[in-house]
Amino acid sequence: MSNPTDESGQTRPKKKLIINAFVEMCSGHQSPGLWRHPSDQSHNFTSVQHWMELAKLLESAKFHGIFIADVLGGYDVYRNSLTPAIVSGAQWPVNEPLSVVPAMAAATKSLGFGVTVSTSYEAPYHLHRRLATVDHLTNGRLGWNIVTSYLDSAARNIAGREKQVAHDERYEQAEEYLRVMYKLFASSWRDDAVVLDRERGVYTDPEAVRQINHEGKFFSVPGPAIVQPTPQRVPLLLQAGTSKAGKLFAAQHAEAIFVSSHAPQVCAKNIAEVRQLAREKFGRDGSKIKVLSLVTPILGRTDEEAKEKLADYRKYASTEGALALFGGWTGMDLSKYGDDEELREVESNAVRSTVDAYARFSPPGSKWTKHTVAEHVSIGGNDPILVGTPEQVADGLEAWINEADVDGFNFAYALFPGSFQDIIDLLLPELRKRGLFRDGYAVPGGTYRENFYGTQGQKYPLEKHIASKYQWKAGVPSEEHKIPE
Repeated sequence: MSNPTDESGQTRPKKKLIINAFVEMCSGHQSPGLWRHPSDQSHNFTSVQHWMELAKLLESAKFHGIFIADVLGGYDVYRNSLTPAIVSGAQWPVNEPLSVVPAMAAATKSLGFGVTVSTSYEAPYHLHRRLATVDHLTNGRLGWNIVTSYLDSAARNIAGREKQVAHDERYEQAEEYLRVMYKLFASSWRDDAVVLDRERGVYTDPEAVRQINHEGKFFSVPGPAIVQPTPQRVPLLLQAGTSKAGKLFAAQHAEAIFVSSHAPQVCAKNIAEVRQLAREKFGRDGSKIKVLSLVTPILGRTDEEAKEKLADYRKYASTEGALALFGGWTGMDLSKYGDDEELREVESNAVRSTVDAYARFSPPGSKWTKHTVAEHVSIGGNDPILVGTPEQVADGLEAWINEADVDGFNFAYALFPGSFQDIIDLLLPELRKRGLFRDGYAVPGGTYRENFYGTQGQKYPLEKHIASKYQWKAGVPSEEHKIPE
């Protein structure tokens, strides 16, 4: 497969891919019902050993990290009930993800941990303390996937509201939230504030700690931060969101963007727009914003073996669980429609346009009913599944690189941990053969950011990133570093 060209027509060098495992603290995750498969172990998600063994497996294969998704409520749009999710185990029950990260870090040396935490319900001061603590305990291997919560079930249970705050207002709040977090992470303590002077009995230099005195529309936080500066100062910042507000947020704050699309053509425009916004509006190098696409590979040593695996997995997939997930992701209750009803012909514009997007790459003449949607979603969720030999799947990944300009992949599983073992045994050797994946960590024992960028010493956000101007550097008097607003 030929290399893509840049705007000047020059051949772009091959990328060294960023590879993460994509999981959630639940059973099945993106493939509801697969917990029933005799080879699946995802139901052991309540065991700390379960996660430690996964971390060790991934580090042995030189994965960059584990990307841990999360939700704060149940999927109750389908049938206007939580029951389908409860029965099928569709991301229910689900545990809090940050708690297990220190245990996984203790079992590894270089693997990073990208954890999803919402800005919608937790005070910035408290979340700063939680994230900073884990960045310390992991020796700087924490990433924060910044999200604004989208499930009304979470709003009812946490905030006592029937509905979520409107989409754009959630992003306006998140924008201020990030500024508070930057102040707490990087401006409240100077890099060298902790002196541990035993002779003078001074633990921390009081001249190197200050209040942030943030007063905004949504938050009032005097400070100072309660946790000393962490190895990365600010966790590696990850974000997912392709709305207008989401793209603007990513262009300013994200170091990595997580995308989930049916095909590379669908997300290519959004990726290009984010990078252009970053360059033109925020003075960042858009190429430094790394884009990770969600993919579920189903691998076999032969094409037939891979297809047999998929057919086997479909026997265990849950239609009800898939429609519960679809309802939560889209807000659409497909129980309202008949079993044989063509969804591209129904009255609802939202349903028609959503299903059209699914059907765009299906064979001509295909009928799209709610059962078609369920089959599509039941293995891998909204992301594409790539089925075939290592060579065929690698070709599919290269298409994403060439057509959408992605920099890596979050690999979801059908079976836990078997899907990851197949990736390690079959796919990674093929990617290495093509020069697309590394043989080892760029900075063994380094921070998540150092290994993410492949640069020793790059512990802190890049110079052009907004967070860098908040950093109160060693030796600088407070009057010479004003806290940015």
